[in-house]
Amino acid sequence: MPLTRPTITGTRHAVSAGHYLATAAAFSVLENGGNAVDAACAAGFALGVLQPDIVSVAGVAPIMIRMANGRTETIVGLGPWPASIPPDLFREKHGGKMPPGVLRTVVPAAPDAWITALRRHGTMSFSDIAGFAWRFASEGFAVYELLATSLSKRQADYARWDYNAAIFHPGGRAPRVGEKFVQADLARSIAYMMEEEKAAIGRGRDAGLEAARAAFYEGDLAREITTFQAREGGFLTMEDMARYRSPIEPALAVDWRGHRVLGCGPWCQGPALLEALLIAERHGLDGLAHNSPEYLHVVAEALKGAFADREYHVGDPSFVDVPIAEMLSAPHVARRAAAIDPARAHPGMPERLIGVGANANPPVSAEEEPPVEAGTSYVCVVDRWGNAVSATPSDGSWTGPLVPGTGLMVSGRGSQNRPDPTHPAGYAPGKRPRLTPNPAMVELADGGIMPFGSPGNDVQPQAMLQVLLNILHFGMEPQAAVEAPRIATYAFPSSSSPHDYFPGRLSLEARIPAEVRDALAARGHVIADWPEWTALAGCVEVIRTDPASGLIAAAADPRRPAYAMAI
Repeated sequence: MPLTRPTITGTRHAVSAGHYLATAAAFSVLENGGNAVDAACAAGFALGVLQPDIVSVAGVAPIMIRMANGRTETIVGLGPWPASIPPDLFREKHGGKMPPGVLRTVVPAAPDAWITALRRHGTMSFSDIAGFAWRFASEGFAVYELLATSLSKRQADYARWDYNAAIFHPGGRAPRVGEKFVQADLARSIAYMMEEEKAAIGRGRDAGLEAARAAFYEGDLAREITTFQAREGGFLTMEDMARYRSPIEPALAVDWRGHRVLGCGPWCQGPALLEALLIAERHGLDGLAHNSPEYLHVVAEALKGAFADREYHVGDPSFVDVPIAEMLSAPHVARRAAAIDPARAHPGMPERLIGVGANANPPVSAEEEPPVEAGTSYVCVVDRWGNAVSATPSDGSWTGPLVPGTGLMVSGRGSQNRPDPTHPAGYAPGKRPRLTPNPAMVELADGGIMPFGSPGNDVQPQAMLQVLLNILHFGMEPQAAVEAPRIATYAFPSSSSPHDYFPGRLSLEARIPAEVRDALAARGHVIADWPEWTALAGCVEVIRTDPASGLIAAAADPRRPAYAMAI
């Protein structure tokens, strides 16, 4: 198929992000001497302004960093539930559901995560990187189609809170494509953090970064946030805010065909990507034509097995004994692969294979389309020194009230926990939700590096797996790999409230030929038709370095307003 745009190739550095202005911000940082961490922080912070329906400055921001010396770490960027929230609130008082609003609030992690990345590996100040976000908020930017559609579609959700409606439906309507969108209160909140840093910068860069963090977690913004939470019946306190520091954790890693694939730990759905890759490989990929019925069947069934293990086992490892080593072990992968019937789709979520306990039998959902809560974007950067960053900032602005006067939507990512505390992903005071955002990288067999990721709730690891295989199994150039049509299975409970379950459902972009669709249906997949291009299929950004040529290739997904730049 002809591409909508070329793979962008350079020799010094590259960036790909979910909005073109975030890409431009990161590229400006790189051109002005900043490293990949500085650039990724600039883009990530800006995405909370540029994509305010699906990313929040006060949301989540999981970050994976690999320095040129090979040192790799993840900055979790995910806050826990307030310490004072009752341990069985939702079943006792809300019918086993999480209502929209402040009761879903967890400690906002993104500001600390970006500042932690800067402190540990960056070279610039908070003001250097946040200035782009401040500019986009104060001066505004042009509304693009995806934002206009999102704000229009969710008008009733925004209307539940007057302050949300005033920002996102000024004058009583959703802004139209091409109109300027300004977030003056959010600009003032960002400026306050920058001013606090500047007041302390004379004591050194670290003191300035700490002052910017304190402005959000201990200063006026923290007081505004927690006072509003208390007034609305929430549980987030000044103590919860001041106590929060983003954990630093090692990346998970699996070896695959001489490459080393890196994912985030079981505090998110990162293990699903790695396990699905291993299951598909164990079952057999060689000889299967790209996007043939046989190939797509194997991919879908491998994903089902990985998501089943996510459902049965994965939750905050500080609270849950996650059998992650066994989930990624050769014997377990072989069992999951052997359970794939080449001629028949599993009718729902595959059975539990590790440990004891009843198989989950969630109620079947009746909705036409699985609802997607919150939202997500993505950014990856590789700099001239070989440092690489992969980050997936997230949190939407329509499932709860923004804090009046601040422009801040405090993370409602509690919606990705279950109201049942006994579930591995059940909520508990101080526990982290099981997050869907999961940035990843590949340490390539040729010595190169390939950061990649996607938004898309439960579709994230599915889109990422397909693009990874497009590049490293089928040999596609990055842009072709990103643009190729995709599938997604929904044969497991959704991560997000109300945790919908669609047994057997397999969604296909319409560019996949009708004969392939029919062959998959004949295998028992319950086919749901997507348009030729849809943001529901994810939005994968990827960078790949080639040590032999010295070139850096970057690609961005046209399903959203993502763009890549390199030089």
